[in-house]
Amino acid sequence: MNHYLSLILFLPLAGALLLLFVPKQNDDAIRWIANIVAGLGFVLSIPLWFWFNPQDPAFQFVERAPWIPSIGADYFLGVDGLSTLLILLTTLMGSIAVLSSWTAITERVKEYYVFLLVLQTGMLGAFMALDFLLFFLFWELMLVPMYFLIGIWGSANRLYSAIKFFLYTLAGSVVMLLGILALYFYNHSQTGVYSFDVTLFHTLNLPENLQWWLFLAFFLGFAIKVPMFPFHTWLPDAHTDAPTAGSVILAAVMLKMGTYGFLRFSLPILPEASRAFVPMMVVLCIIGIVYGALVALAQKDWKRLVAYSSVSHMAMVMLGMFALNPVGITGSIIQQLNHGISTGALFLLVGVVYERRHTREISEYGGLSKVMPAYAAVFLLMTMSSIGLPTLNGFIGELLILQGVFVANKIWAAFAASGVVLGAAYMLYLYQRTMFGKVDNPKNEHLADLGPREFATFAPLIALAIWIGLYPAPFLRRLDTSVQHIIARVSPQYNERAASAECVSVPTPELMAASPGGQFLAAAPCGPDGKPLTPAAAGAASAVPPPVPAATTGQVSSPQAAAQGAR
Repeated sequence: MNHYLSLILFLPLAGALLLLFVPKQNDDAIRWIANIVAGLGFVLSIPLWFWFNPQDPAFQFVERAPWIPSIGADYFLGVDGLSTLLILLTTLMGSIAVLSSWTAITERVKEYYVFLLVLQTGMLGAFMALDFLLFFLFWELMLVPMYFLIGIWGSANRLYSAIKFFLYTLAGSVVMLLGILALYFYNHSQTGVYSFDVTLFHTLNLPENLQWWLFLAFFLGFAIKVPMFPFHTWLPDAHTDAPTAGSVILAAVMLKMGTYGFLRFSLPILPEASRAFVPMMVVLCIIGIVYGALVALAQKDWKRLVAYSSVSHMAMVMLGMFALNPVGITGSIIQQLNHGISTGALFLLVGVVYERRHTREISEYGGLSKVMPAYAAVFLLMTMSSIGLPTLNGFIGELLILQGVFVANKIWAAFAASGVVLGAAYMLYLYQRTMFGKVDNPKNEHLADLGPREFATFAPLIALAIWIGLYPAPFLRRLDTSVQHIIARVSPQYNERAASAECVSVPTPELMAASPGGQFLAAAPCGPDGKPLTPAAAGAASAVPPPVPAATTGQVSSPQAAAQGAR
């Protein structure tokens, strides 16, 4: 338990080092070792789901040791609900990416799996690090293996796409490093201590003018990674030219680094600047939602269409986040997980047909449901997940985001809803062109359907899509304390109203203003004795929401209640 996070973190790196001693001619042994290591990484992370205590507001499984004492940098790891879910997503998608590469990669197999496992360590470290310098180390570590994965095993324009990805991300990282150093020296001027401790930075009250400059510095690094409009142009190229596993990891995990950065650093450390920049962020998000969806509609390349869908979906995630209320932020986090599941599966689906036909042109396909019925069924399910069909995971995230955005501004919610409609348009149009109609192309007449290994890569994603769609409460409960912490910094009025309010038996329209971490939107719920419940008891009570009278029908009081209503 004392080194649990380190075991999860360095297992992929240990696997990469082990592969260095395997002869490069022995491809099968390399594949087996890589898959075993990636699978063990996921299995090792599963207890995190059960051992994490959702009611404890502190970071858990903390490990701390001096790293560079002369400058105050520590090896400091810890997780909360946000990072717990993202770590589990990372280990799952990492094992799926490795398994999906079994037959797709036939050249330089050893180097490929080494880079893939090193990339896994970089992503896990970024989600675990509570020392800002350590976070930056893992943030930069991710660049190198992804650059080589695209540049060596990518398609036609791989070198251009790899260099563009590297330069964009590096430019944002350098500016972010300057912001980290400014925060580091300001902390010393106030406390007399040189430290990169993120938990210490969360308690600082920085001058507003300094917050503005730091927000812009962090914004550039995180917005490029999301990516937000207009910093998105590297993404379609990188997705299009990356190998299938690279696209899966990029969409499912690496894009979440940007949103994680905003939630972990920008909002709690720079609350005044975060509120001040809401108009700018909202405008960029709305443009991204509509622009990404419209451009996706016009794509002729299957993979490029899914890439532009990510631009639109991640803009929706950012809009929910900058609603700056508990329901919006909760929906933003849940939708990050949903995007990783659905878009990761869509890139796997593209990879399946590309491996058989070596083309991604949509016009080259048609009528595949007749030739590959199992493939068409999985594709339909993940398409419905992506567009937010009720009973599937995408609906829960979109519902919470729209609710949070609607409370903040109805016009923003209208634009967000247009993105949902456009998302359904381009995904259904893609499905119609590829799965329905006649099999006009003779090359498609004898395509093999999904094999057992390929189906194994989709099975956990299908299970998660249905689980979150039908019963999201366990995921929402694990986010309560993380959302409370962010709200306490960036929108303290929500917690203040909740703390001073009397308890209520049933939420009313007036309670749409505040929330103690997303349980109820203003006053604490009443217990059996008529007194306000504690946050822990409220969390348990929220699993079975109270009946809503006719006067408040249609008004949802919490993320949990919204999810229950969706069921």
